[in-house]
Amino acid sequence: METDIILIVTAIILMLLLSAFFNASETSLTAHSRARMHALEQEGNTRAALVNRLLRNPEKLIGAVLLGNTLVDILAASLASGLAVMMVGPAGVAYATAIMTVMIVIFSAVLPKTYALAYADRMALVLAPLMRLMIIILLPFTNTIQWVVRLLLKLTPSSEDDAANILAAHEEIRGTIELKTIGGAVAKGDAAMLGGVLDLRELQVLDIMVHRTKMQTLNIGDPIGRIVDEIIRSPYTRIPVWKDEPENIVGVMHTKDLLVALSKLGWDTGKLDIESVVAAPWFIPDTTSVKDQLNAFLKRKAQLALVVDEYGEVQGLITLEDILEEIVGQITDEHDVQDAQIRVQADGSVNVDGIVAVRDLNRHMEWDLPDEEATTIAGLVIHEAQTIPEPGQVFTFYGYRFEILRKNRNRLTALRIKPVSAKDRKRVEAGATPPPP
Repeated sequence: METDIILIVTAIILMLLLSAFFNASETSLTAHSRARMHALEQEGNTRAALVNRLLRNPEKLIGAVLLGNTLVDILAASLASGLAVMMVGPAGVAYATAIMTVMIVIFSAVLPKTYALAYADRMALVLAPLMRLMIIILLPFTNTIQWVVRLLLKLTPSSEDDAANILAAHEEIRGTIELKTIGGAVAKGDAAMLGGVLDLRELQVLDIMVHRTKMQTLNIGDPIGRIVDEIIRSPYTRIPVWKDEPENIVGVMHTKDLLVALSKLGWDTGKLDIESVVAAPWFIPDTTSVKDQLNAFLKRKAQLALVVDEYGEVQGLITLEDILEEIVGQITDEHDVQDAQIRVQADGSVNVDGIVAVRDLNRHMEWDLPDEEATTIAGLVIHEAQTIPEPGQVFTFYGYRFEILRKNRNRLTALRIKPVSAKDRKRVEAGATPPPP
């Protein structure tokens, strides 16, 4: 009897130590200095190389931590309950629950996480080999869990969650960023950039491209002098070129290529063969993810691609700068045409052009308008109104008041948006007339 008690107590202590190990590993491997680890790896430190290798596949790391931590905590609680029942009877379950809760929180969670946070680099180097061993041991179980979860998700009516993965690290990283921002450890601007990186995999090029109605293009059939003049006056270094009709894009003109060709001809535009200077166009489908397109830009060493729909019709263009702006915000230089598409008014409302992207307005004003159903503000209003509104019409949804200011044919060109107070929102929900602006 006494031997059994000693064995159970030893097992409980071992489970608490394992739980502390998993918590300390998770904290140290996510809080250490990436720059420090990279420098150590360059110096030949094998443990630093192992830390970097583990973080290249965060799904396996997070999966092993979640599974291992859950297993040892449950096992420790079960052993403690069995021991308490053995010693004091059925009432021992309550005592064991209270004691194990305190033990796990203090000795397996708070203390190891605090120590790992204070000495993240040192702890990461020490715990990485053991964590790698645990990942290998638990890999069959984590893979099985992921397979079962995906199978269950496929049985649900919706197909949108079939690709979900509860062991993926993206949402945990996003939650950590939000918590650090609330606590003041991460600036809002930095949080927006980090969130922009995570959002790249959820966006398609259709969401951020320059629409064909806003593209500047060149007609290859125009006189050479006129083409050169347009290029000189353009703020862009790369301009699509069309032939016969604007939809027939035959190439892309780079201003540097033009200057090199003219220099070789002694700056005589009459001798210039414009078709020999135009580069071949690069067409991509509008369903391409922004993350994949960024990788394609880097691999191909190109900075502009033309976006086409399923019928091969040009819908717009996307540049490397467009993708970078999704991360760091609007990028402007001395040659950009200043176009104030978002104009904040004194009464707290905002006048916006209809083509303004919902994501851009959210980032500029720190709002939370949804961007799943529509890319632009005009598209969002049309989607919610289920009609093409007329100037003067007012709509209230998502906690904001939308007033149509101007319209050009079927396009909403200008709107005024203002957050609705909680009091006014209740009036609207009750069917009352919305308050005047």
